[in-house]
Amino acid sequence: MNNNGTGRAQTRTSMNIVIVGHVDHGKSTLVGRLFYDTDSLPSGKYDAVARVCEETGKVFEFAFLLDALEEERDQGITIDTAHAQFHTASRDYVLIDAPGHKEFLKNMVTGASSAEAAILLIDAAEGVQEQSRRHGYLLHLLGIRQVAVAINKMDLVGYDRAVYDAVRDEYLAFLREFGVHPAAVIPISAREGHNVVARGAHMPWYDGPTIVAALDGFTARPPVHRQPLRLPVQDVYKFDQRRIVAGRVESGTISAGDEIVFSPSGHRAVVKTLERWSSPRTGPAEAGESIGVTLTEPIFVERGEIVSHPTAPPCIARTVTANLFWLGNRHLASGRTYVLKLTTQEIPCVVESIGAILDTASLISSTSQGEVAKNEVATVALSLKKALAYDPFTDIMETGRFVLVDGFDVAGGGIVLTPVESNYSI
Repeated sequence: MNNNGTGRAQTRTSMNIVIVGHVDHGKSTLVGRLFYDTDSLPSGKYDAVARVCEETGKVFEFAFLLDALEEERDQGITIDTAHAQFHTASRDYVLIDAPGHKEFLKNMVTGASSAEAAILLIDAAEGVQEQSRRHGYLLHLLGIRQVAVAINKMDLVGYDRAVYDAVRDEYLAFLREFGVHPAAVIPISAREGHNVVARGAHMPWYDGPTIVAALDGFTARPPVHRQPLRLPVQDVYKFDQRRIVAGRVESGTISAGDEIVFSPSGHRAVVKTLERWSSPRTGPAEAGESIGVTLTEPIFVERGEIVSHPTAPPCIARTVTANLFWLGNRHLASGRTYVLKLTTQEIPCVVESIGAILDTASLISSTSQGEVAKNEVATVALSLKKALAYDPFTDIMETGRFVLVDGFDVAGGGIVLTPVESNYSI
């Protein structure tokens, strides 16, 4: 097969997809099949894995194409969150294969937080499991609204439409409870390749999209460089007579001559020059680039400010409402002080209130008793010691997610909700 993907246009769009599901429901097999059937594997990868399987007497599995770690091979499960790229005729994808085991929840949340859309995978024979429900809910809480459901292993149930209908109806009813409406529910066999890239002859009763067609139908968020400018200030340096404000452009672009505003202070200035280190680039700086800027007039600027254009500044608040995933060994407690880190901002905060709590292991929702335990999710109100500059997560992900530090440990992470959802609770 020709796996190098040469000749593709350089202006193609890219999209981050997370794939989640109960352990052993076939996530890695689906990803391996996607890579193989879209001709996205590195040259020689398939042959090398097939040769190892033959030499060791193992039956070849498409999951082996991703299971690179020896520990994963030995246990037959996916432990870490693997980022891998594949392409279709329409766009390029970064596909995040997130773990399904309870103890790997932290990795799953970390991976899913950067996704724009998701595939929820369910084993047709086993049906909807507790983790199937948990992952659907967690993706909702992460703000992921573009979802496709794949009902896998249809070959093990004889491609029976009645089995597909039953699993589909049960899961759709669950997702509707919190407003998630999948773009498609697709019966597939990842092992055999049916309805992944090409249609399967064994399921003529299904006339919806394949996995690839569903992915290509999702709407990608605007490229980061086309979003509003967000440049968190990392530090301010003095060289010669110049004061250089340094940081990494998280979104948008910035040019010499731009009028800018620093949030939350509100100071305004005009960019005099862009300063680059060991880079031949000239002209505007784009998202992903670490730069420095000098200003036409001296103003007081400190680490943690966010640079934007005055026409599209970030939100500023002393109290924020957020969906929080708690992973610390010590319970999150109402009234206790933590440090919130969002971009380069580090602000002490107090948990003002805790809404209903979701136990991610049991999916049981309970009334707050003033504490959130490890692996629980809650909607919380945080009161900050000083103003925070941020964006709702659904607007600009880079400035809408944060972590909470308890003592010296990163103990939780969350996403800031939009004003409309400020009173939302689980």
